Amino acid sequence: MGRILLTGLATVVCLAIVGAARAEVDSGPKVGEAVPELKVLPLTGALEGKESDYVAERKDKPTIYLLIPAETFDRPIARFVKTLDGKVTDSADVVAVWLTADQAATKTYLPRAQQSLKLEHTPLTVYPGEKSGPGAWAIDSRAHLTAVVSDGKNVTAKFGFVSTNETDVPAVLDAWKAAAKTAKKE
Repeated sequence: MGRILLTGLATVVCLAIVGAARAEVDSGPKVGEAVPELKVLPLTGALEGKESDYVAERKDKPTIYLLIPAETFDRPIARFVKTLDGKVTDSADVVAVWLTADQAATKTYLPRAQQSLKLEHTPLTVYPGEKSGPGAWAIDSRAHLTAVVSDGKNVTAKFGFVSTNETDVPAVLDAWKAAAKTAKKE
């Protein structure tokens, strides 16, 4: 009986640790607020090579902004981005923004990453400022990926993933679909 109780307790502790590792952090602008300016340098996509404010470019279109610290980008995050890209319908429905201190290396890396990932709807961009990202975007340094969903005007959802992979795409996609419905009603 004691052995079963101890085994059960160990299982609960392990599940709590795994759950904590995948827990979200509060990262991104507040829900309900206007989407802040996002000036980036697109390295792939229609605006390639032209510094742009993607929030202004997207106007009133529902958009998912992915802010990715370069040092956390790995295969699970790549699968998340690739899966999300395959689920949206138009170019730039998803905008991926690399946050890095080494912008020169990122400018070389992202076009090669695009050749591998073959994203159809997601431009890869680099934020030209501090590696912590734009201040108004309130990126938590613990987040390996921050997904911010917009209805085109306001933040409608945000996700600060400490760990992520393609299994997290449905929640972000559902938030984007809800934002699209809200935008159509207005």
